[in-house]
Order: sequence, then C-alpha cells, then structure tokens
Amino acid sequence: MNHSLYIAKRYLFSKSHKNAVNIISRIAVGAVILGSMALFVVLSGFAGLKDFALAYTNVFDSDLKVAPAIGKTFALSPKQLQEIENIEGVVAVSEIVEDRIFVRYNDKNHIAYLKGVDENFYKITPSDSLLFLGEWLKPNLGEVVIGFGISAKLSVGARDYTNLIELYAPKPGKGQINMIDPSSAFATEKVVASGIYQINEELNAKYVFSDLETARNLLSVDSTSVSYLEFKLAPNTQEATVVSELETIIPDTIVAKNRMQQNDALYKMLNSENLFTYLFVSLIAAIAIFNLAGTIIMIILEKRGNIKTLYFMGLTIKEVRKIFFYNGFLMTLIGTLIGLVLGIILVLLQMQYGFVPIGNLPYPVKFKLLNVFIVLATILFLGGIASKVASMRVSEKLLS
Repeated sequence: MNHSLYIAKRYLFSKSHKNAVNIISRIAVGAVILGSMALFVVLSGFAGLKDFALAYTNVFDSDLKVAPAIGKTFALSPKQLQEIENIEGVVAVSEIVEDRIFVRYNDKNHIAYLKGVDENFYKITPSDSLLFLGEWLKPNLGEVVIGFGISAKLSVGARDYTNLIELYAPKPGKGQINMIDPSSAFATEKVVASGIYQINEELNAKYVFSDLETARNLLSVDSTSVSYLEFKLAPNTQEATVVSELETIIPDTIVAKNRMQQNDALYKMLNSENLFTYLFVSLIAAIAIFNLAGTIIMIILEKRGNIKTLYFMGLTIKEVRKIFFYNGFLMTLIGTLIGLVLGIILVLLQMQYGFVPIGNLPYPVKFKLLNVFIVLATILFLGGIASKVASMRVSEKLLS
C-alpha cells in the first residue's frame, strides 16, 4: 500500500485546525479552477476563430492544385486530360488559365488577375456560394465575375451594359513599345460583369473570373496549354498516389499543393498565433497555480508535529515529501477537472446560444477533445512542479 498517497488523501479531505489554512487551500484550488477553465475557453475560442477565418478560403481553394515547376504554363493535350480524369479518386478536374491583367472602367484603373475557368470549375468550387450579386458567367458571351473589392474601386455594378469593362494584357514577344501607339503592345477585351463575388478582403480585390476561351485569347495562351489544374478528390483519397500518377502523364515538371499548402502563409500565421496565445494564457495560469506552493508550505508547517511522528515511526524524508507532493497534485487534479467541466459547459452554451457576440455574429468557438488533453497536461504539469518545489521544504532541519 502507498502510505504517502493514503496520508495525502487524508490531509486533502480533512479540515485544518487553523481556519486560515482552510481558506488559503480553497483559494489555491479556485486558482487552479480558473486557470484551467480560462485556458480551455481561450483555446476553444481560437479554434473557432481559426475555422471562421479558413471557412472563406476553404470554399475557394481546391483539394489539389497542380502547377508547372518552371514557367507560367504547361502543355496538356485532350488525351492527357482524359487520362487524368480516369485516375482513381479524381472526382473532377478543371483547366485554369491565369495571369495578371490591367482592368479599366470609366477612367478608373486596377491591376488584377484574370482567372479563366472551364465548365468543370463549379464541380470543384461552388461558384454560387461565392456570389454576392448577380449570376455566374456564361461561356462565350463576354461575361466576367469580379470581386467586391474591384467593384468598389472601379464603381462598377453587375450587368452594366452602358459602359463595358476593358481588360488589357501585354502581348508576348520582344522589342520596343511603339511610343506613337502604346496600346498596340496590349491585347484587349471588352466584357460585362455578370456577377460580383465576395470571399475575403484580399481575394475580393484580386481575381476577375472569365471563361477559358476569353482568358486564352487575352493572355495569348494556346488551346493545349494551361496555367494549372484544380482537382476535387474523393474522400480518403491518397494525394501522393494521385500526384505520382499525374507525374507519369504530364511531361513537364509539376508542383502539387493540397488545400493547406495553398494557404501555407495563412496556416503558419494562425498556428503561430495559437502557440503564442497558449503560452501567454499558460503563463497567467502558472502564476495563479504557483499559489499552490505557498499553500502546501503552510500545510507542512501546520502538520509539523504529525510529520515528526511519521518520521520517528520509520518514514523516510523522501516518503514524507511524497505526502505533500501527492497532496498538491491531488488539489491540482480536482481543480483542473472542475475547471474543465465549467469550461466545456461555457463553450457548449456559446455554441448553442451564442450569448457572447462579435459584431452581429456570435463569437465562434469550437469544442475539440485535443484541447481537453492539452489543458490537462499543461495544468497538471504546472501543478506538479509547484507541488514538487513546495514538498522540498520538508528537511531534516524541519524535523529536528
């Protein structure tokens, strides 16, 4: 039988003769409860914010994107496209032609990216869910879909046929620009905005969507070349297997990126913020939890007579120290479990009722089992250190 643990439990649940020690013990447990509850709520809140931030980009990004390793385009014949569509796990594949263009409307200018998409694009990206106003473009009608940011900057609305949008792209080739007629160095297209999309502030000002033929004509890309391919994959499809088969079909060197890799900078930023938030809240929790060390020292001083008795009965200094280590660890465990239960209740209530708003929306939170284990590990580790430091107060000098 573990005598140290048994005695520690007796000390934990028995009241002290000195009321001050009882009050301080409750305060120490309360600090653990608040620390663990705060850490769990903050982690859940950040998980909700992360999902909220990624929700917009996840709608726009494909499961897999394949681009040339060198240059802006790579060759793709109809036969190769058919072979790609037949790869196991590929639900849909869309050809994309993309490059930077100059947009002009009523003497207002903007630099954007023209993204020419084929008829399979809607199978990969739900285009209707991107629209803020109007309709998605129809092929071969000179229609485009512009972002809300572009619309605001150029003051252009949907279906404005009185003034058409002018798209300019530099013609390929070498040589000097004709200074008499500089416009001859650019290919031009006049189009109308059939709709306006809204994703996020950055993307709203970046893309102009057109059909594939319009983009190829403007950007001088032949019918056997694409800028990249976007894929929708079946659930549980191994991306590495698909990429391996693509490399055997496509002669050029390619670079494949999954959904996360397409937003590498955003994911890194969110993960860094999550780490710093965790460390900051853990530091606050550590300051609160280390009140536990002072509480254990007070219990040691109060139980000094009992400790001497146990020592003379044969318990070693190490075993006596274990009593107060276990005592502090049990206090930490009880406080952590209560704090987690309260934190989980708060998070579930917020998810259900959204009583804490952020603007006109309920503050986003997400319950993750991983956060429960993180809080348990963090608070118990801090509480264990505090208990160990305090238990070292037991020495031969104290017992003499």
